[in-house]
Amino acid sequence: MKIMVFLITFLTALCPLTAPAQPTAMEIAADMYPGWNLGNTMEPGPCNWLSNPLDYETAWQGSKTTQEIIDFVKSQGFRSVRIPCSWYVHCDANYNIDTKWMDRVQEVVDYCIKDSLYVVLNDHYDNGWIERSFADRTESSVSRNCFILGMLWKQIANRFREYDYHLLFAGMNEPDAAGDSSKDKAGDIATLIRYEQTFVNAVRQTGGNNAKRVLVVQSPSTSIDLATTYDVMPQDAVSDAMMLEVHFYAPFNFTMMTKDESWGNQAYYWGTGNHISGSKHNVTWGEESYMQSQMRQMRNKYTSKGIPVIMGEFGTLWRTMPQGESQEKHDDSIYSWYYTLCRYAVYNGVVPFVWDTNACQRPSMDVLNRKTLTVFNQLALNGIIEGCASVKWPYATAVESLHPSIQQLTNPSVYDVQGRLYDSIPDKGLFIVNGKKHIR
Repeated sequence: MKIMVFLITFLTALCPLTAPAQPTAMEIAADMYPGWNLGNTMEPGPCNWLSNPLDYETAWQGSKTTQEIIDFVKSQGFRSVRIPCSWYVHCDANYNIDTKWMDRVQEVVDYCIKDSLYVVLNDHYDNGWIERSFADRTESSVSRNCFILGMLWKQIANRFREYDYHLLFAGMNEPDAAGDSSKDKAGDIATLIRYEQTFVNAVRQTGGNNAKRVLVVQSPSTSIDLATTYDVMPQDAVSDAMMLEVHFYAPFNFTMMTKDESWGNQAYYWGTGNHISGSKHNVTWGEESYMQSQMRQMRNKYTSKGIPVIMGEFGTLWRTMPQGESQEKHDDSIYSWYYTLCRYAVYNGVVPFVWDTNACQRPSMDVLNRKTLTVFNQLALNGIIEGCASVKWPYATAVESLHPSIQQLTNPSVYDVQGRLYDSIPDKGLFIVNGKKHIR
């Protein structure tokens, strides 16, 4: 009898009765930041001047992705890679994705997985086949788009069916819904929800690890304000397995504007202490308080309710200053913009993914030079890494430890369960210290 008990105990130790639990979306998000975009690489198309579709990878930038490039990305402190990707332009008339293209995308994903990075794989602009379709919301057009979207994602999901939770799928990129030019915002939102639901259903139906994989859906026009105004989260049979995506490129005259116009000038100087008195190139809006407000909106509506948000793209132009302007103040502005945005993002449960296209000539919002495996914009990189490290992720999912003498911890960051930072350690209650929940 003793031998039998010993064998049962021994075998139970070798073969646990339950597999490790799938991390929730919030647990995964807490491990993802900062993120980096493999921009202008897997998303070009159509490129009719190229006879080999595999050459699309270098149509908009000159570096074929290698394991060494991904190793370099990781070495700079990034923990996730977003892979903007086209699929529709690589399909035949029956919407079958070219096998060679699928193989190549999988190679790139595998480079990241080998480095234990998280991957967000999407259907990017893709010649605008669905993202620019909202002007035609006839039932025949919407049904056709749902059919194609389902076809694409079933093929993608089946190829990556057994990949673990380090791979996330994002249904689209920037669906042009409910923007300023929309004449029927409610109709746009209803259509967008149908597309998001089609994506979720298609992935879940393939089974395997896709039955519980974390999926990312996009706000209308990936706008923070529209994400706050409209609820586009689709239904999902799996709990805690969904993220929302927004993008951030504000204020426009600082982040993207490349020449002065009759209606306004480029802004070279951003942030407290970086303005130059009397300059016509100071930012006039969109500074620290605006960033804080934008990220707080995401916390109030999504992250505090257990739905993490990824800021799938953000970036600002780094310029060479013309004569008479201050390069030093502009450089300080670049660092401050990245630092402040990443700090407020992480503080509010938003995962930042910097946009990076490998152009590497100013004006540019690029960070890394893939051709030379060097840092192109150290100001931006420092701002991202240091901004993310300056605060703690505000959410935990379980009480992980009891600590009767938390005062003994060195300079702890203490938050309530809504993600608000305490000025001092509370005498009692449930709160988060250094990323773990504690109770006193």
